[in-house]
Amino acid sequence: MSTHIISIKALDAEGRGIGHLPNDDGTPGKVVFVEGALPGETVQCESWKRKSKWELARTVSFLRESSLRVKPECPYFGICGGCSMQHLDPAAQVAIKQRVLEDNLWHIGRIRAENVLRPIHGPYWRYRYRARLSVNYVPKKGGILVGFREKQSRYVVDMKQCPVLPEHVSDMLVPLRELIGSLSVFQQVPQIEVAVGNDENGPVTALLLRIMAPLTSEDEGKLKKFADERHVQWWLQSKGPDTISLFYPAVNTLKYVLPEFAVEMPFKPGDFTQVNPHINQVLVSRAIRMLGIERHERVADLFCGLGNFSLPIARQAREVVGIEGSKTLTQRAKEGALLNGVHEKTRFETRNLFEMTVGDWVALGPFDRVLIDPPRDGAAAVCQTIADLGDDQDAFRPKRIVYVSCNPSTLARDAGILVTQGRYRLAFAGVVNMFPHTSHVESMAVFERIS
Repeated sequence: MSTHIISIKALDAEGRGIGHLPNDDGTPGKVVFVEGALPGETVQCESWKRKSKWELARTVSFLRESSLRVKPECPYFGICGGCSMQHLDPAAQVAIKQRVLEDNLWHIGRIRAENVLRPIHGPYWRYRYRARLSVNYVPKKGGILVGFREKQSRYVVDMKQCPVLPEHVSDMLVPLRELIGSLSVFQQVPQIEVAVGNDENGPVTALLLRIMAPLTSEDEGKLKKFADERHVQWWLQSKGPDTISLFYPAVNTLKYVLPEFAVEMPFKPGDFTQVNPHINQVLVSRAIRMLGIERHERVADLFCGLGNFSLPIARQAREVVGIEGSKTLTQRAKEGALLNGVHEKTRFETRNLFEMTVGDWVALGPFDRVLIDPPRDGAAAVCQTIADLGDDQDAFRPKRIVYVSCNPSTLARDAGILVTQGRYRLAFAGVVNMFPHTSHVESMAVFERIS
């Protein structure tokens, strides 16, 4: 390994400091990504991976520290792969994510937003209501470990608490070790998925146990006792997602609420729901406000999932059409619409949105406004389809598009399509700090049709 003294200029998408080795003439040379370093700092670092154009390094010592550096809340920070930015002031984390979004929009999409939305941010701790905990049997560590994996490793952190999990879930980490270690199948349990919802009596916590071998009757009794003592639900999964089933108790009360729209969303562990319910409520509210829906209008919700946006939109619009690639999710969205009394104003379809064509879009009928909430791959086919509409198809070009993104690079790509080819302007863009203390950047962009 080689050591360097590096001045840090920025952070990369993984939360690592970015610096350069000097060329012989003093100009910036090879890029070095330094774990644990912040912009404005000068550090001594040790390279652990070297390529021709870049190196990965770890901070060894600080010659100059940033004023934005703070003491990490978690004792496992730097070891655990869950968080990468706890050493940076939370307000500065948001500002850096905004810069990442703007840089992506310009360098990839070659565009800039006309207006910057105020960042959406909320609780920085105890926010993570959905998590996948790894389970591993490590005799040298005393038996079973339950927690997140170490950075760049398959090993599980020997953790006894986690400040980003709800406190009652964090308090279960050690008892879960003891419980799993007491089961006959303790070496056949690779993970536990946690999902927390709410009902009128407070938090509802579901634990989805991935098992590779059948439980004995004694195992089942231990799980039931744990559920009764800790007020949790147990779900089991033996193979793929279609094998997920409620084990105990008999009734699923897992749901989350969007009180502004009087919407209740039942869900199951394993379903995609937003990790941060506090931010999700604000996100849905802003998205619908930015859509600017009028009562007579027809709205599309693309990549609609369970109906996180569709059902609130149905409170505002004449009709909402939700489109999702999964038949299971489409059916679940229909059930949610019925439960919330908006089924007469909603329609849900199963369709591959990554293969959308102009003909497909026109066949859906004209939409006044469109919400897009795609996975990390983005929505290039949808945006290209809208951009490719001809002059005689102007009625099928929505007046406004709100795009909710979990990947700034694919958002920037798709924004470039809409603006440079599709007769839209990027009116607003801003970040959503859905995952505090991580480098994950969520954002929202608003596009308005140019008449």
